[in-house]
Amino acid sequence: MAKKKAPQPSKKAVPKKKNKKIIRYRRPLNINVGMIIFALIFVYMLFSVITYLRKDNVQFYEVQEGSIVNNKDYTGIILRQEDVKTADRSGYVNCYVREGKRAAFGTRIYSIDETGDFTSFLAEHSKDSVSLNPENLSELKKQLTVFSLTYDNNQFRSVYDTKNSLEAQIMEYMNFNALDNLEDLMGQEGLDFKQVKSDQAGVISYGMDSYETFDPSAISEAVFDRSSYKKSIINSGKLIEKGVPVYKVITSDKWSVLFPMTDEEIEEYKDKTRLKVDFSGHDLKASGDFSTLKGTDGKTFGEIVFDKYMVQFASERYIDFEIVSNRVEGLKIPATAVTKKDFFLVPMDYLTQGGDSSNKGFNKEVYSDSGTSVLFVPSEIYYSEGDYYYIEMNKENGLKAGDYIVKPDSTDRYQIGESKSLQGVYNINKGYALFKQIDILKSNDEYYTVKKNMPYGLCVYDHIVMNAEAVSEGELIYQ
Repeated sequence: MAKKKAPQPSKKAVPKKKNKKIIRYRRPLNINVGMIIFALIFVYMLFSVITYLRKDNVQFYEVQEGSIVNNKDYTGIILRQEDVKTADRSGYVNCYVREGKRAAFGTRIYSIDETGDFTSFLAEHSKDSVSLNPENLSELKKQLTVFSLTYDNNQFRSVYDTKNSLEAQIMEYMNFNALDNLEDLMGQEGLDFKQVKSDQAGVISYGMDSYETFDPSAISEAVFDRSSYKKSIINSGKLIEKGVPVYKVITSDKWSVLFPMTDEEIEEYKDKTRLKVDFSGHDLKASGDFSTLKGTDGKTFGEIVFDKYMVQFASERYIDFEIVSNRVEGLKIPATAVTKKDFFLVPMDYLTQGGDSSNKGFNKEVYSDSGTSVLFVPSEIYYSEGDYYYIEMNKENGLKAGDYIVKPDSTDRYQIGESKSLQGVYNINKGYALFKQIDILKSNDEYYTVKKNMPYGLCVYDHIVMNAEAVSEGELIYQ
C-alpha cells in the first residue's frame, strides 16, 4: 500500500524589496554671536600663549633695604721700634725667652756656649725630663691656624718661614722648661757658658730681616717685592759669630703699616684721618690714624698707625688686611637693573594746575589763525634738582623741543629744549615698565645702594626689572 506523502506547507508570495536611496539632510551651519565670541577668545588665548612662550622671560627683583660695604684688600709692611742685639763672642746659642713674649729689664734672654758642651748637655738630659706644657701647645696651634688662614700659593716661601719659626719656638719652649729641671745638674757638671740678660724691657723676637731700622721716608714699590725678601731666624743650638744679631727688642706698642695706593684710593681717602682695618686670618679689627706720604719713586703710600695689638704681629713683617669702608644704608638694587633716560628741564615756577582737575602740568603756547592761546598740558614730574623739574621728552600729547610754555599769572615764556639724563630703573608694579629715578649712594660690581624715601623714586618691596636692557619703557611685563 502506497504511503501518502505528508502535505507540504503552502508557499506564500514574498513581496519584492523596493530599492530605496537614502539622502542625508545637511543642516545649515548656524553661526551665532556666542560662537563668534568664543572663537575670538580662543584665538586671543592661543596668540597670548604663543607670544608668552616665545617672549624672553623677564626676571624681576624685589627692592629691599640694605647696604654695601666695599672692603678693599691690601698688603702692607709693618714698621716698629726695634733694637737689634748682637753677640759679643762666637759660640752656640740657646734661647730662653719665647718668640713674641714680653721680657722685663734683666730677664735672661739666651746663653752662648763657645765649646758646644752646654748644647750637648741640654740635648742629652732634656729628652725625657722636659716636655711641652698645654700653654706651649696652644701657642703652636694658634700659629699653625694663622698660617693656614693666610696661606697664599704665590708666597710659598712663607712655608719655610713658618717651619723655621715653629722649630725655633719648640726649642725655646724646651730650653725654657729645661732650665727649671736641670739647673742644679748643670752646676754640678761645671759647664762653662755665658748667660745674656736684657738691658731693656720689651717684646723679644729672633727674626732678622734688615728692616729693623727702616725709615718710612725711604718707602717705594720695590719694598713690596717679596721675591727678594730674606729673613733669618736664630734657633737654639745654632753656631753664630761675634757681632752677628741674636735677637731684637720691640720697645714700643706703637706700630704702623705702610701700603701702596692707587689714584682712585687716594681720592677716596683724601678726607680720612682714621681708618678701620680687618686683619685677614687673625680675627682682629683695629682702627688707626691714617695719613699719606710720598715714596722715593714718587708714588703715594698710605700709613696707618696703631697703638695696640703690636704683640700679635711681632714676628711678621708683611701683613694682609682689608680697609673696612663706612656702611651706607639705603635701598639695595642689582647693578644690571640701572639704565639712563633723557628728560627736559623746566623751571619749577612754570608748573601749574589744570582747570578743574588736580593734574599738574604746564601752559603751552599754541598758535592758530585766530591768534595765540595757551593749552594746559599735564606732565609727570620725575625728579627735581635746584630750580628745575625733570619731565618726559617727546611724549604723545606732551611737550616737545621748541615748544614755549607760559608762566602762570605772567607773560614770561620759556622754550623747551634743555635736557639732562637721569639714572633709574624700570618699575613693574603696574604690569608695565615705568621709569623711576634713583640716587646712587654706594656701589660695587654687583649692587648699588640708592637713596630711599625720594619723592619720585623707589620704595621698599617695589618690583623692578632685573636686566634693564631686556625691556623698553611702557612694555607690558608678564610676572
